[in-house]
Amino acid sequence: MPKPTESRVFDELLLVQARSGDRRAAERLAIRWYPRLKRAARRILRDADLADDAVQEAWAGICSGWLGLSDPGRFPAWAYGILSRKCADSLRRIVRDRENQQARPAPPDSQADFSSDRMGLNAAFASLPDDQRIAATLFFGEGLTLTDISDATCAPLGTVKSRLFHARQKLKAALSGSEL
Repeated sequence: MPKPTESRVFDELLLVQARSGDRRAAERLAIRWYPRLKRAARRILRDADLADDAVQEAWAGICSGWLGLSDPGRFPAWAYGILSRKCADSLRRIVRDRENQQARPAPPDSQADFSSDRMGLNAAFASLPDDQRIAATLFFGEGLTLTDISDATCAPLGTVKSRLFHARQKLKAALSGSEL
């Protein structure tokens, strides 16, 4: 089992203090985690406004549920799990709305000041199926372990490995310009 980093131990301490009613610790935890959650949500949903909404909903769920979290060391997987469910809810709403409208909206604008490499990487991530994009975002973007991703997505470890394997293949192909 990997040794917890100082950052992770600090998050655990803040969580324990927040659970005991320390508002400043809760604020510090939010300051540390809100940007991480927002970054992951933007990668998953590919829309800043939807990501902001998902993170707000996720953070509300995190704050209301952290008393029930038995092991503070599981906080990252637990928090990303809540976020991934909120993102999945948002993706389901998008699909339902598209089906109801029978029209496909234009993809969100990418910012023009990004380099072409970054745009290529964003496009490659955007082309992944939702389950692979979530797993790849949590692994490559957020540094979660396979076990944490399994916990966060409620998927068996083998499924997480398979999703990452296929995501890695598709990302390589997309970035090298070849097709699978």
